[in-house]
Amino acid sequence: MRTIDINCDMGESVGNRRVGNDQEVFPYITSSNIACGFHGGDPLHMHRTIETAIAYQVQIGAHPGFPDLAGFGRRNVELPPDELKAIIKYQLAAICGMAKSLGTSVKYVKPHGALYNQASGDEEISKILITAVREIDPGLLIMGLSGSVFQEICRSENVSFIAEGFADRSYCADGSLCPRALPGAVISDPEKASRQVMSMVLENQVKSIEGEVIPLVVQSICVHGDNPSAVDILKAIDASLVTVGVMKKSFV
Repeated sequence: MRTIDINCDMGESVGNRRVGNDQEVFPYITSSNIACGFHGGDPLHMHRTIETAIAYQVQIGAHPGFPDLAGFGRRNVELPPDELKAIIKYQLAAICGMAKSLGTSVKYVKPHGALYNQASGDEEISKILITAVREIDPGLLIMGLSGSVFQEICRSENVSFIAEGFADRSYCADGSLCPRALPGAVISDPEKASRQVMSMVLENQVKSIEGEVIPLVVQSICVHGDNPSAVDILKAIDASLVTVGVMKKSFV
């Protein structure tokens, strides 16, 4: 049976500020990208999210981002290479240590927000991320945008890369994610999101916002946890996967 991983950004609440709907999302995913405290999350939410992932047998990934709580890590931050590497290592060390304390381990790393987008098109940022991951744990896999510069650099560096597609984001003609400020960039309609997933899973392609067909091979599908329609989108994806005989399964 064909399989596909479904991932979601989790543990992004900070103090009393709630982000996402983690408890309702967890039953529908196979991988969780857990915030490491810089764009979202805090020690207590990280701890609780790891515990919940264990309870649902969902694999754990690190979700490091720029130090930008106010902008939720979605604003570009220019940092010297050594500082960028240090903040990535800091976040990975925190979640890997927390996971170990709870009797489990982190399996992969997926950068968040603006850091993800920068790595997708920037060779230097990609190499800094790879180096940071290797210096913490060379066994960690890296997740990123399918067809991106990041994927090419990981392959050239012999890093195991998980090619990711998005259920709730529109694509531009060059295969990049459309900027969130663009009308239609974020998909909230569950049926539309589900159709996009089926196109990626069954046909290895996605239609851009301009209407062009883009080849796209993916191993994991993301639904953003802060999307108000996340649970409904995940339910629609579940129903479609059952219809076409594709099973949800983590990639590790």
